[in-house]
Amino acid sequence: MVAAALTALPVLGTATAHAERVRDLGEFQGVRSNQLTGYGIVVGLPGTGDDNLEYLTQAMRGVSGRLGVQLPAGVAPGLKNAAAVMITADLPAFSKPGQRIDVTVSTIGKAKSLRGGALVLAPLYGADGQIYAMAQGNLAVGGLGITAKDGSQLTVNVPTVGRIAEGATVERAVDTGFDRNEVLRWNLFDADFLNAARVRDAINTRFPGTASVEDGVTVALRLPSGSDARASAMAAIEAIEVSPAEAAAKVIVNSRTGTVVINSAVRLSPAAISHGKLVIKVDEKPRVSQPGPFSNGQTAVVPNSQISVEEQGNHVALFKPGASLSSLVNALNKLGVSPSDLVAILEALKQAGALKAEMVVI
Repeated sequence: MVAAALTALPVLGTATAHAERVRDLGEFQGVRSNQLTGYGIVVGLPGTGDDNLEYLTQAMRGVSGRLGVQLPAGVAPGLKNAAAVMITADLPAFSKPGQRIDVTVSTIGKAKSLRGGALVLAPLYGADGQIYAMAQGNLAVGGLGITAKDGSQLTVNVPTVGRIAEGATVERAVDTGFDRNEVLRWNLFDADFLNAARVRDAINTRFPGTASVEDGVTVALRLPSGSDARASAMAAIEAIEVSPAEAAAKVIVNSRTGTVVINSAVRLSPAAISHGKLVIKVDEKPRVSQPGPFSNGQTAVVPNSQISVEEQGNHVALFKPGASLSSLVNALNKLGVSPSDLVAILEALKQAGALKAEMVVI
């Protein structure tokens, strides 16, 4: 896997800089989605629910009470056809009351499957504790769980999580304030002073005196007030093309899978790498020693060891000043390094000061 990745990497090193739209480099502050959560009850399950969990029983008493049905005191109904669930959803920016959003429903108890269930009307709350949507509907479950009488089980995917397409109705809009704030801020996805400066220059070329850099992430924009004029300016700014700066030199090592990724900014100082494998073989072939006839001797096992030492792949790779990614990859391919050897070589180059890159181990 690593060899294949290294073979393809030189193509990345020869790629030329290209322009990207401002909208692909960052986003306007405040214009984002908001997370909603809620607690609810799924009913109509074919015996795969939570049975008699106390919090489920209390919740069902509340649901039946809202519908005018009062359960007798001291009665704990068996609720194997119902399950207590957590509901999550993302409220997109500028969502208005009456619009519909998707919701995800997940069990929080011992329910075995939500297949065939329906979510009872439940409120979805934002981080401020306000209700922003109401969810209800039939679940679509991609998983399957089967239990036999002898205790054997078969589970396909995850049957305890379901989804309701357009299952919630927005009840409250989130005020972004994008049309009223004197200064609108645009944030890079990744902090980079050079990219922030290039975005500022590109915007000021189109709209002189509009943009200024606040830090390595944020560009402050002074746009005309009013929703219509400001929205038009934001749309035009997002379409502006910018030539992004070259990414910082990094080597990413996944210690679990052995994957190594080297970006095109990696450079090497003069260095030599010697890579080889020392193979030591110890072959034990004990022999049985038989005494001579009528010698009153005893049969004995005589040790017989054969040791051999072989050094394989004793190659040396030399890197000239400013060696590029393609030079590094070609040399490592010729050495025929394994994933563990590759990581060891890169770490040694870093310690020797020859690898001009940040090593990130994930």
